[in-house]
Amino acid sequence: MGVADAVADDAQQSHEPTVAAEGARVNAELDLLVSLNDYETPQDVADRAVQAEELGFDRLTVGETTGWNIVPPLTLAADRTDELGISNDVISPFGRSPAMLAQTALTLHDASDGRFRLGLGPSSPAITERWHGKAFERPLRRTREAVEIIRAVYETGSPAYEGEIFDIAGLNYERDVPESPPPIDLATLGPKATEMAGRFGDGWAPQMFTRDGLEERLEDLARGADLAEKSLEDLRVAPIVRGIASEDREAAREKARSTIAFMLGAYGPYYGDSVAEQGYPEVVSEIRDAWGERDTDAMAAALPDEVLDELAPAGTPDEVREWVTDYAALEGVDAVRIGFVDGMSDAEKETTMHAVSELA
Repeated sequence: MGVADAVADDAQQSHEPTVAAEGARVNAELDLLVSLNDYETPQDVADRAVQAEELGFDRLTVGETTGWNIVPPLTLAADRTDELGISNDVISPFGRSPAMLAQTALTLHDASDGRFRLGLGPSSPAITERWHGKAFERPLRRTREAVEIIRAVYETGSPAYEGEIFDIAGLNYERDVPESPPPIDLATLGPKATEMAGRFGDGWAPQMFTRDGLEERLEDLARGADLAEKSLEDLRVAPIVRGIASEDREAAREKARSTIAFMLGAYGPYYGDSVAEQGYPEVVSEIRDAWGERDTDAMAAALPDEVLDELAPAGTPDEVREWVTDYAALEGVDAVRIGFVDGMSDAEKETTMHAVSELA
């Protein structure tokens, strides 16, 4: 057994953070999640991708909400890197037709020489209704049918489909479909949605899970995989965590505390409901009450250290490395997807990237 494997085995026996030996590799791949809003031009995203590849990250991923379309920055990132995986977190079947989702995936597949993974998720009522102008109805069914149509394009070149949401006569994709099309990762939270991810997806990208919560939800993922005659080993499990490493420990933790509290209280019901079900209903309730008064300071104050430490790597570089090593050691986790918290300086982002990259 190697050093990193020994670290992983020990961490699976306890939820106490485990320090990786100097020079050891983390027992999972490392993804870097970046926010497009942090960059002045799509070319700047490509610069970050080049840096991520140089530091040893396995994959770069970006989200799409109401800002830039993901395709130009990811195309630039793919063009300027050689081995770095390219992903998105996540795009919605309410914002693009299933055929356009397939086109997007196949275009980025070609742009990246086969390094792209497509990330899909049901999205939220706010983005669906107030940005895309669609009713947020039957999100799980829509997501499932979108995945099936994308796979139809992959397999036959046509989106022809008869379903409960979509009824498409079908045309033919004008290019050759690759033998190994982009895998599809699903971002879900609840038990049934995660079962769907296991059944219909190639990967799972959850967010805001404690270690115990993630282990419990992996049982739902495994049940879905079993329905499709697959196993967890057939899926890439890449939980998203938002963190910050800084020698100014307290400043780092306060920034993380504010971000996590805001996500629990102001991002709609889903993250808050999920964390409440993971054992912290009173914490979530107090944060939501503070959000009702739009008191962001009170929201942060309502998030105790115990819950912050369960949800986010935040503190000194050594502490962040310990946290990521421990989280990556959970059985079934294939990658840890590291994102930044809000309000970070460029120097703090650099420190965080370098701290985590030492595990690569």
